[in-house]
Formats: sequence, structure tokens, C-alpha cells
Amino acid sequence: MNTKLFVYHTNNGGIMSKKSIILGMFFIIILIRLFYLNIIDGDKYKTLLDKKVNNYVYGETAPRGRILDRNGVILVDNIGVKTVFYSKLGGISTDEEINIAYQLANILDIEVNEGSLKTFWLLKNDNGKSLITEEEYDLYERRKLTNNDLKNLKYGRITDEHIQMLNDLDKKSATIYELMNKGYSYEKKVIVKEISDEEYSKIVDANIKGVTTELTWDRVYNYGDTLKDIYGTLGNIPEEKKSEYLEKGYELNDIVGLSYLELQYEEYLKGEKDLYKVNKDNTLTLIEEGKRGNDLVLSIDIEVQLKLEEVIRENIVKAKKRDNTDYFSETYAIIGDPNTGEIIAMSGQKLISDIATSKFKNINTNLINTSYTVGSVVKMGTISTGYKYGVIDIGSSVTDSCIKLYQVPIKCSYKSLGRINDLTAISKSSNYYQFKIAIGLTNNNYKYNMKLDTTKADFEKFRNVFREYGLGMITGIDLPNETTGIIGSLTQSDLLLNLSIGQYDTYTPIELFQYVNTIANSGLKRSPQLMKEINYNDKIIASNNYKIISKVNLDDKYLTRIKEAMHLATTSGTARNYINSKYNPAGKTGTSETFIDTNNDGVMDTKTTSIAFVGFAPFDEPEYSIVVLSPNIYVSKEYEYSKVYITRYISRDITNFLFENQ
Repeated sequence: MNTKLFVYHTNNGGIMSKKSIILGMFFIIILIRLFYLNIIDGDKYKTLLDKKVNNYVYGETAPRGRILDRNGVILVDNIGVKTVFYSKLGGISTDEEINIAYQLANILDIEVNEGSLKTFWLLKNDNGKSLITEEEYDLYERRKLTNNDLKNLKYGRITDEHIQMLNDLDKKSATIYELMNKGYSYEKKVIVKEISDEEYSKIVDANIKGVTTELTWDRVYNYGDTLKDIYGTLGNIPEEKKSEYLEKGYELNDIVGLSYLELQYEEYLKGEKDLYKVNKDNTLTLIEEGKRGNDLVLSIDIEVQLKLEEVIRENIVKAKKRDNTDYFSETYAIIGDPNTGEIIAMSGQKLISDIATSKFKNINTNLINTSYTVGSVVKMGTISTGYKYGVIDIGSSVTDSCIKLYQVPIKCSYKSLGRINDLTAISKSSNYYQFKIAIGLTNNNYKYNMKLDTTKADFEKFRNVFREYGLGMITGIDLPNETTGIIGSLTQSDLLLNLSIGQYDTYTPIELFQYVNTIANSGLKRSPQLMKEINYNDKIIASNNYKIISKVNLDDKYLTRIKEAMHLATTSGTARNYINSKYNPAGKTGTSETFIDTNNDGVMDTKTTSIAFVGFAPFDEPEYSIVVLSPNIYVSKEYEYSKVYITRYISRDITNFLFENQ
């Protein structure tokens, strides 16, 4: 009996011991959780509780960060503007909104929008029921006419006499009512900006339902349209991005960057608005003071930028005075630091009037999203392909001639160049030398009138090397919506030859910029960059590290050889005088046959010539790189070339300015 009792108590004690351990662990877990709730996450839960108990509102819009050039010159700033807003309240009726429009019309001086008057007339006249006949209503009841049909009939029957029934106050109210109902219902609608102090006071005193007056911030562009398209636009949050922005803490009526730099650096440029606590008596207590957004410092030098625009425009006008330039109107140029990928100046200029008035339009965004046939500037990539696949080596030479493939017209250099090697093939711009490389890539030796069976793999040999330099792929510039050029899909033998001299695939100017920078930087490839740093009151928030993306897969001796060839081109070859020889330059010209549609019928009916130049200086220790491209510079004629050297003049003028103003 005792033994049994002893065993019983021993087991029970074991059970009790286990329960104590479990209970102890449970309390430890509770204590740890309480510690996290009160100490670690305490502020978080206090904030959540505070928001449940109290009501908070944001104040006036905060100014965005400024945009500055590399020297601290303010390019884009903000200006405070007194603005009237309307926010649609839930359940508000049309009659109430019309009444609000009249109240505002009695205060504001607003320009009447004639297009709003018919709608307003209908609202004030029983929705235009008198304009529809009984027969038409009968057809509507029998579903022979739709709501849209009735609407169109009403609008078509509103005459000038009807509109004359509206007085001046009616017309102002009509315009305001239209603004109140424009866009998405959740949006805060701008009724009018830049109101007078008197109007501002009257609206505040009137306390009109749904109407607020705030100091908003508009962008000020201190250099007019210069780079304005690159800065980008601002506006309401797009409908398709509502959820994304709400998750980031935005309000639906916030103004955000919609394109280019404003969009790219939105998270830095956006300002922080004042935060107020709403007291029981509806007064406000400032909880957190807002602040201006961070400043975006660009690599752009505004003095160089303005000079570049001036040089391009002057030379477009000069070129247009020459014969055969009927379809020429635009030119592009980029200047940068090849060691970092920084863009110092970038400009696309289009002549939109006759040369007497010389009105121009900035088309800077074409630099990253429009591509062109660029011609012989790609030949450093072709020579590199020849080196890589063992088709040529340093010093490989031939006598310049022509190529004739089966059922393909004869292809030659622009003139007979005599004995040429890998250096002079670039400096003198031999097509024949590049054609021989293309044929060699197919593992064939050239024979007159030979059949050349080419494959996609042959084209990819070229394109893979070109991509290593930056041609034919996204460069990674810090601007949204960058596109690449067009990659040809056909694989005919003559097209492989065309590809080798830049007459098949197309490239954007920014691709050319990355390409020439990679050459200048001995094969090290970096993305072109506009952002130098982000700062706030001189405190650096973020900066560009200019990291290397990749390196061209080619021995350094070949990369050096290519730079030597470009140096030879600018001292005694086709690129002579494009950059003053005293700056020890290197460069390569390009001339390409292009086609345009002159009568907008979808058919490319006129052959033109486009010209390009890429270069850098000094040749041995590059400080500046440059790209210049002029599409459709003149109308091509068989065996006739116009002497329109716009790319030469632009390159020489702007590089002189750069080196003389260091």
C-alpha cells in the first residue's frame, strides 16, 4: 500500500513539475511580449492609438526640392501661389454644387470657357427636356434611342439664343462648375490660381462648403525652356498608381512627378507638409512642421548648356542656307565626362519656322528615346569584333577595294583609299575593311560575286561586341522611358555588311554617348548620369558613385589601338578639325544613308544623308567626350555629297568653349 502511494505521489509530482515549467515559460513569453509592446514597439502602438483617438490633418502643400546645376546655380525653384480648391463632399447634390459655383463667381475674376456653357444651360433648364419631342421620348422608351442619342440631340439643338439667356454671372458660374467636376471625383480640384489678396480674404470669410484657399507651390524655371522637358512634369497621382502611392503615405490630392527627373527622383524631391491636430473646438495645433524637399544637384553645367544650345541653333540656321537641306531641321549633341559618365550638357534642337524668324523647339527627350542610323561611327565596334574573333590583328592590312556579292549591288568605300590597316581603316573610314571583317566572321574568304550564307549567329557576333560598348541596349541613364534603337530582324548577306558600317541597326544619341565614353575609358562601361548628389541644407543625402557596369572583353592592347586610330582620324583623317588639334583629340565621323516619308503616306520615299561625330579629348587622359548627330542633313544624290559640315562646326565650337573656360 505504501509502495503504491509512493509511486502515485512521485508521478503526480512529475506532472506538477512539468506544469510549472510550462506555466513559467508562458509567463516568460508574456513578459517578453510586454517588453516589446512597451519598450521596443511602444512608440508605434502609441501612434496608432493616438490616430484612433485624435483627428489629424495635413496643412498646405510643401514646396518640392530645388534642382541645381553642378556649381550650385538654381535651375528649378518654387513660387508660392494663392490657390482656390474644391473638394467634393459625399452626398452633395447638383443644385448645391451650382450654388457653390455662383458663390465663387460672385468673388472671383475668372476667364469664361465657352465650351462649358451648353452643359450649364441644360442644368438650369430642366436638363433640356423641352429640346426633345414626344416622338423622340417614345423612341427612347422603346429603346430605339439611347441616353447618348438624347444627349447629342440636346446639345445639337442649343442655339446662340439659348446661350444668350445666360448673363455674365451665369457664364462665370458655368466655367467654375465645370472645373469643380473635372477629373476624378476624389481629386481636389483647382478652381483658380494666383488670386488677389482681396479675393483670398473674401473666400475665407464666405466659408463656402467644400472650398478651401491654400498656398500652393508652382515650379519656376529660371532658364526658360532650357532642359524643361528633361526636368519633367508634375500633376495628380495617376489613377493606375493610386494604391502604390497610398502605400507610400501620399494623399490622393498630392502633386507628384509624372515624368523624367521629377518622376525619377520623386522620393527625394517631394516636400513634407505641416501636420496639425484638430482640437475639439476645430482649431488646429501644429504637431510636425513641414519642410521643403531635398535638392537635386545635377552634373549639368548651365553655362555650357546654354552655349551648346546657342551653337547648335546658329549652325542649324547656317546649314539650312545651303542647297539640298529641304528635310533637315534638327540636331543633337551631348557633352560629358567619360571618366564618370556625367552629362555636362545635352541638347536636341529643332527648327520650327523659316530661317528668317528662326524659332526653335527643345527636343531633348529624343536623346534617350529616338534612334537613328549613325553610319561609320560604329566602326570601332566592328574593328573590335574583328580582333575578338581573330579575323584581324594589329597591323592587318589590305588594299582598299569594293565588295560584290551574288545578287547584291557592288559596295565600296566613299573613294579608293589605297593600302590600309586597322588604324587607317578607322582614320580614313574604309568600308571595304569592315566588309572583309563581316565576311571573315562567317568563316569565308571573299571571292568576287560569291554567295554568302549568313545566319543570325553572324549578326550576333557584331551585336554582342557592340553591346559591350553600349550600342543596342539600354544605357541605364537616370531618366525613365529610355528606349533602345531598332535591331534588324533580317539576316541577308548584304545586311551583315551594312551592319558593319552602321547602316542597319539604329541607335539613340545616349547610346552613342555611352559607346564613346567606354572607348575613352579604355573599355570600362558606366551608365550616363544626370544626378550628381541629393542634399538638404548642404547635408548630402545621396550621391552618385559612378560604378563600373562592365568591361569590354578585349585585351588592353586592342583597346589602346582603337583609341590610337581615333586619334589619327582627328589629326590626319576624316575627323580632322572636329576638335582643335592642340587639345590632342580622338574621334570618328559617320555618314549614313537614310530614308524619310515626305508626304505622310507611310512610304519612305526620299533618300537623305545623316551625319554624326563621336570624340573625346585629350586622347591620352580624356576630360571631355562629345556626341553630335544631325539626321537628314541633305538630300542624297548619286555620287554627289554636299559639304554641310554642321557636326564639325558644332563639335569644334563647343570644345573650344570647354577648354578655354576651364
